[in-house]
Formats: sequence, structure tokens, C-alpha cells
Amino acid sequence: MKLSARNVLKGTVKSVEHGAVNSEVVIQLPGGQEIVSIITKSSAESLRLSAGKDAYAVIKASEVMIATE
Repeated sequence: MKLSARNVLKGTVKSVEHGAVNSEVVIQLPGGQEIVSIITKSSAESLRLSAGKDAYAVIKASEVMIATE
């Protein structure tokens, strides 16, 4: 797999919650942090996502904002 995204984080699917149109996918990283993503239900089904399966969180952004109180 080759991607232009620079942030590719390998983890394990912790949970998948399917809705009518979208699915919420939680990926747990090796250090215990979690990444949560909302993807289409059809994509989640096509990827056969389920708890315990290895997966990658791919983050592609041209901008990251930082804020403080």
C-alpha cells in the first residue's frame, strides 16, 4: 500500500457502531490512544471492519489548528 498521506497509524479496531448511513470506528493504537472516525456504512462493510482486526488510521490534512483557553 502506497499513500501520499504522511500520517499512517497502525492499530486494532476496538469497536464498530453501525448507523443507518454511517459507522463509527474506534481504532486503538499500541500506546493505548484511540482514534475515532466516522465513515460510510458501506465502506465499513467493504473493509470488513470488526473488533480485533488490524487497521490503519490514515490522516491527510493540509492544515492543523492549535488553540488555547
